Formats: sequence, structure tokens, C-alpha cells
Amino acid sequence: MTSIFRTAMGDGFDRLHPRLRRRFSVGLASGEACTGRGVMETIWHGGAWVRPFLALGATRNILLPRAGRNVPFVIENVPYTDGFGRETVSFVRTFDLPDGPRRFDAQMVLGPRGDRVLDYLGTHQHLATDLRFTAEPDGSLLIRSGEHRFREGPVDVRVPELIGARAEVRESYDDRADRFRIRVRVVNRRFGPLFGYEGSFTATYTDVRDQGVRPGLRPVREEARA
Repeated sequence: MTSIFRTAMGDGFDRLHPRLRRRFSVGLASGEACTGRGVMETIWHGGAWVRPFLALGATRNILLPRAGRNVPFVIENVPYTDGFGRETVSFVRTFDLPDGPRRFDAQMVLGPRGDRVLDYLGTHQHLATDLRFTAEPDGSLLIRSGEHRFREGPVDVRVPELIGARAEVRESYDDRADRFRIRVRVVNRRFGPLFGYEGSFTATYTDVRDQGVRPGLRPVREEARA
């Protein structure tokens, strides 16, 4: 067995910086979880019209309704088996904003063809998107999202591009600072940038077989549809 990220990237995984390979090797096979702690130098969002959508998403731990600078944050990448028997890795980010902590939750599983990662967003996994992982020439990792799909009960629809968005995540390792660096941009094709953040963090690793999955990390509802 190998991590879902190595499987999805194939030979490209070996072109990542060694620290990124370690971080994205977390999984049931390695038995490791990764916790990153750091500071977001900036969290930004688009114009005032964006804020109601961000506030709505925040009710289910999707998106961030507040901008800020030098915001402490934690990201928890913990592998577990979900209710449908799939290996899952959490990407739960908690931002310590002045008005209280805010979370941005995602749970990732390997796509059915094994060439991409499926990203379920929020506490109830109502939104899902395919992610493409690519190793850049400098050893950094580029993640791009595809179209989003909304699922609730019998409803299974593509989110129209007019109101949907595409995400781009760049993660790298700064050898001089001995820290991971991350930059996220979420953009609507018609209206432009919606929100994003940029910062850096350090990582520690724990044995998930001993530690388990802490309460509240897994979603309230799990979605079976890939």
C-alpha cells in the first residue's frame, strides 16, 4: 500500500521536495498523521458582494468569511477509514481569527480511477471536486481543482461556473527558513478572485495507530458518490 497522493501522482511524486514527499506520504500504510502549525501572513477576499457567500459557506466550515493578517493556524492531516471503507485523509484547517476560530474542512479520498484525488468539502460533504496534483520543476506541489458538484439526498448537480469557483494551491518547502510555505487562490471565471490566503508552517508527525482520530475531526455526514 502507498499514500493516496503518491498513487494519484505516479512518478511525479518522486519529483517533489523530500519534505513534501514526507508530508504527503501520510496515510494508513505509513500510520502517520501530520499536524502543521504556523501563521497566515494574509487572508483576503474579494469585494463586498463576496461576503454573503463566504458567510454562508462558513456555516458548514467551507471558506473563510474574514480577512486578516498574521493569523495563527493549524492544519490537521489525519488518515482514517470512512464509513464506506475508503482510505481518507483529513485537511482540516483552523484559523485563530480575532472574532474566534474558524475552520475550513476537507476530506480527501482517491478517485475511482486512481489518477486524481476527490475532495469533499465541509461538515456535511455537500460539495465535492476533483483535484489534480502536479510536481513543479522546483520541487513544489501545485494542486488545481476541477468543477464542483453539489450532493444532498437524491440531488447530484454540477455547480454552474457563474457561481462556482476553481482553486489553486501551491505548497513548497523553504530550506532557508526550514518551513513549509502555502498559497491558496479561489477564483470565479467571471467575477475574478473570491478569497485566498498565504503563509508558512512547520510540521510534526504522530502515529495515528496510537493517537487515533480526535473527536470532531471527521465530518458530520459522509458522501458515497465519487
